[in-house]
Amino acid sequence: MKAQPTLITEKKPLLGLLPEELTEYCREIGEPRYRAQQIFRRLYAADAEVRVAEFAAMSELPRALREKLTETAQLRALELVRLQESTDGTKKFLFRLVDGREIETVLIPSEIVEENGEPKRLTICVSTQVGCPLNCQFCATASLKLKRNLTTGEILDQFLTAQQYSTKPITNLVFMGMGEPMLNYDNVMKAVQIFTHESAQLLGPRRITLSTSGLVEGIKRMADENSPIKLALSLHATTDGLRTELMPINKKYNLQMLGNALEYYYRKTGSPITFEYILFEGVNDSDEDARRLQRITRRFPSKVNVIPFHPIDFTNPEGIAKSLKPTSDAQFQSFIHRLRELDVTVMIRSSSGKDIHAACGQLALAKE
Repeated sequence: MKAQPTLITEKKPLLGLLPEELTEYCREIGEPRYRAQQIFRRLYAADAEVRVAEFAAMSELPRALREKLTETAQLRALELVRLQESTDGTKKFLFRLVDGREIETVLIPSEIVEENGEPKRLTICVSTQVGCPLNCQFCATASLKLKRNLTTGEILDQFLTAQQYSTKPITNLVFMGMGEPMLNYDNVMKAVQIFTHESAQLLGPRRITLSTSGLVEGIKRMADENSPIKLALSLHATTDGLRTELMPINKKYNLQMLGNALEYYYRKTGSPITFEYILFEGVNDSDEDARRLQRITRRFPSKVNVIPFHPIDFTNPEGIAKSLKPTSDAQFQSFIHRLRELDVTVMIRSSSGKDIHAACGQLALAKE
């Protein structure tokens, strides 16, 4: 068996450290504590033009300190390998990590544009793991299996690097890329702390959404910690039998357990929940599915994001994954209409980036 590469640790990774951790690092290298604040502000400045990617650019620091940092600390966590751009403006980034592994990140402009022609929103879809262990049958990432969790710095650097390739500031962030965020909870929430820190102000907490396949302990932990970010649940089926086929995690956390956890979350936080629902032809797109979905969502304030299925043939799927097909346009619209008749708040997710395998469920390090 080929040996796996190990993470390079000769230099101290600074990206992903909270101000108090940077303060401790500065103490260790014999520098005053106020240097930590200077470094933190330049790493995560709200003004992208003020942010730096090299210690040499931190002009407010003495030259000797900049040289010391260059020798002893590591600033960037990712290397851009490839950037693809869709006909709709979506950008997909292939990043290499310091141990040689790779991940993908997507930058998605909204279809709604402002008077100047710029998209009203620019959303980054961030990965949290290298691969994923949950084996959801409709998701290309499942073909990669899990390699490891991403560090806080690797999560942050997806945003920081992607911003360099856009003239418009990133306005929203979704933890919906490769991996299950709840399985990397501590690093994800530490990244959220930095994204929303008053000295950084990269994003407001309500501009950040965490999407989970349904890990009950993580949902309850978010509730108990009164996490200020939004929560979304990948649902995709209204019966336990079908959901278990599509998402094996349902064996451990069935629909009743999920419903109870989400109600607990709403009662603790007062925040509504988003349900994500991919439509598959003849599988979960009937009127009966719509009625069951309405019953599931009416327990607390919520909305449903209905998502077209994006084929993952390029991963050579087997079993039920091979048989899944997108619902026809007519049935898709009929399902939406039925939900609205049932007073369900519905949003339709676009297929942005489909031509470069960047749409929902398609991230799998495709080489073409």
